Order: sequence, then structure tokens, then C-alpha cells
Amino acid sequence: MSDSRNIRPPQKEIDTKDAVSDSVATAEPIETVSSIWERVSAAMKQDLGEAVWQAWIKNLSPVALSEKTLVLQASNSFIRDRVQSQYAEKLRFMLRREYGAVQQVSVTVGSAHLAPLAAPAPMKLAPDYPPRLSKMPEADTPASQNAAELVGGLDSRFTFDRFVVGKPNELAFAAARRVAEITTTAFNPLFLYGGVGLGKTHLMHAIAWEINARHPHRRVMYLSAEKFMYRFIRALRYRDMMSFKEQFRSVDVLMIDDVQFISGKDSTQEEFFHTFNALVEDGRQVILSADKSPTDLSGMEERLRSRLGWGMVADIHPANYELRLGILQSRCERCDVLVPDKVLEFLANRITSNIREIEGAFNRLVAQATLVGRDITVEMAREVLSDLLRSNSRRVTVEDIQKQVASYYNIRTADMFSARRSRAVARPRQIAMYLSKDLTTFSYPEIGRRFGGRDHTTIMHAVRKVGDLLRDDAEIADDISTLKANLVDN
Repeated sequence: MSDSRNIRPPQKEIDTKDAVSDSVATAEPIETVSSIWERVSAAMKQDLGEAVWQAWIKNLSPVALSEKTLVLQASNSFIRDRVQSQYAEKLRFMLRREYGAVQQVSVTVGSAHLAPLAAPAPMKLAPDYPPRLSKMPEADTPASQNAAELVGGLDSRFTFDRFVVGKPNELAFAAARRVAEITTTAFNPLFLYGGVGLGKTHLMHAIAWEINARHPHRRVMYLSAEKFMYRFIRALRYRDMMSFKEQFRSVDVLMIDDVQFISGKDSTQEEFFHTFNALVEDGRQVILSADKSPTDLSGMEERLRSRLGWGMVADIHPANYELRLGILQSRCERCDVLVPDKVLEFLANRITSNIREIEGAFNRLVAQATLVGRDITVEMAREVLSDLLRSNSRRVTVEDIQKQVASYYNIRTADMFSARRSRAVARPRQIAMYLSKDLTTFSYPEIGRRFGGRDHTTIMHAVRKVGDLLRDDAEIADDISTLKANLVDN
């Protein structure tokens, strides 16, 4: 008989499921996206102020965390676009501080499932952040330039599929698309130019997005000419030009926006010239944009102007009516607010300066509808956009106004300059003075000179008098409304 002291009872098998359950039960509570977002939202409120936070941040909802990107949900596309363009970078910074794994922020209008996640200790910044540097910080090497870093400097709205094409921009669009799709250097450099707000930056961002999607192995660097100059000056300051040269001359695609910024800056132009030559000679793609063609860039060295025009120079003309209407219709399709066709046609007719102003006007109307709950009508657009409509109407001249008013009241244009004081002449003349102040940028003395050399106090009296009549005399108000429409719409 064996000694019972040496007999061990059979060991109970460990249930893995139970072990895991016990482990979870004793672990620290899992932090959810919601709890992290509450802290970030509170920080945004403190930073932006109550009014801005209420309008744009308060109603955002965290819905998912995927591949280091936090997905927030907005109630409509208007709020989504505003947050992505104005507040995404600040949100990303605060999220990284609270939860280090978050590298990007995406805003959507769709729905997604909330994902719980275990959060590490928050990343706190030192009181003296950013630290003072005693030496040149290491430059971002091409090897470290991944998709996330590229996306961080681009606007997600600026893609080819959101670019509305028409006669004024079809050449620039076709050239940009070609450069983005192929790996060989079809045009080198591709130089896009045009006035403010016509779509140059949109095309530049679209090229970068397309290259990143089609050829993720290609190293793309996109920055403004101002940032290029800043990095150049920093390299000089820290005596580390080798890192600067390596950074810029080893990319596959270099994209520089608003290159006119370096006009008159000789040292920056010199370095840019050598960088440009090194890339082109090595078969790397260079893409540039400016507000003028290479030959018209004043303050730019002749040799540099010559090289900028080597490849494909594509200009973007001001948008015509059809393109303006197409852009508004495209925005309307991505918007959750009903905007009648008459309002879109009204905006396309009245706002002719540039695409940026057209989209800004559209956003203001949608904001009124979304935040205040007003129906969008032509009358509402006239009221909300009065300042913008007035600035777009300032191409109307005093002479145009004088002729229109004289014709409307069946008097001679010469009566606008005469000393006649009969009511049949004096009242139309006062109305012409009122409209000149309302529809042009001229001062009272300047308007007085155009009305036969009258004193500025006469013009001020006429403007006040007609302003009073507008409130009390429906017939006068009707006349002025008709005259304004004739002057502005024709």
C-alpha cells in the first residue's frame, strides 16, 4: 500500500474561457471612444469658445476608430465639410494628446458602429511645448514620408471627382489628370496658373491624392512656396543644408503651390533653381502653381522663368455662367439641404468673381437653413448675401447708373449734371446719387464730381433723403428695386 502522502489528486483542467473572463473582470475598465471624445470636446470648447463649439463641435459623435483614424459623425455634409476644413488639425492635435494612437480625424455623415478601445495613459505635453531647439531637428527623410504624412497636409474634399470641369479649366484638368495617372514625366514641369479662387489648389491636392492612391510607393511632397522658403531658412540657420537637399531632391514628385511667393527672394530662388534642375534631370516630376504665367512673374530670375515654362503651362480662366452653375449643382448634390434651382441660378448670375466666393455664398445659405431653420429662397439669399452681392456689383459705374435712371424716368442724361431743380429732374437725380453710393465704391466727394462737380454734402443729403423715402414710399421702393435689378443683372 502506497503512502497517501505521495498521492496527488488529479489536477483540474484550466478553462481558458474562464481564465480570460477572470482576467477581464480584474483588468482596468476599458475606455471607449465616447469617453475620450468627451474630454476632447471639452478642450475644444475651452479653446474655441462657446459659440463656435455650439455651432460646429457639440453635435459631432464619435463612431469608430480604425487604423489610427478616429471617425466622427456630423448631422449633415455642410457641418462635415466645415469641420474638416477648419478644425480637423486642432482636433487631431488634441486627440493625440488624449489618446496617442490617433493620428488622423475623419468626419462622415453616414453611420458606423461604436468601437470600444483600451486607452493608454494620455500623452501630456511639457509646459514649454514645443521645446526650444539647440540644433537643427532631423529632417523628414523620404523613407518616412508615408501616406499618413501626405494626407495630413491635404484637404480630403479636393479630389478629381469633386472638380467640376468646364471650358475655362478643361485643359488644366486634363493635364493634371494625365500627370497623376502615369509614372513617366509627360510634362515637366506642369505649371498651373490662374487668378485667386479658380481651382489651382484643388487640382494640386487632387493630383497628390490620385498619385497616392494609384502609386503608393511613389514619394510625394506637397507644400506651399512659403513653407519651402521657411524650411530653407531653417536649414541655413542650423547649418544643415545637406539634410534639406536630401529631403527635397530624393522625392519622386515635388509639388509647390503659389510659387510666386518666392519672387524677389534671391537666396530662396537660387536654391529652388538647383532643386528644380536636380529633379528634372533625374526624371522626377515637378508640379507648380502660381497666379500668373511664368513669363509674367515679376521679381523672378530670367533663367528660372525660362525653366518654369519648359514643360506644360496650363491656365485656368475665370468661370463662366455654365461652370458656376455646375459647381453649385455639384455642391447641392452633396448637401442635405434643399436649395431650389432658382436660387442656384441667382447665385451663378450674381456672383462672378471666383469659385471660392460662389462656394462661400452657398455655404452661408446652407448655414442659415441648417442652424436657423430658414427656407432658402431668392429673397432670403438677397438678404443673407447682401454684402457679397454688393461687392460683386461694384463693377457698375456711375455713368451706367445715370443713363439707366435717366432712361427709366424719361429725362435726359445731361439733366444729371444740370442745375435744374424741378421735381421731375431733382428726384431721379437724387435716386441716381443714392444708387451710386450703394452700388459702387466711390466716396461722396468722388460721386459729387461725377454729378457736375456737386459738393459732397449734396450727395449725403440725397442718400439720406432717398433712404427715408424707401421706408415710407412704396412706389419709390419699387422703382429702386427695379433699377437695381436692371443695373446688376444686365
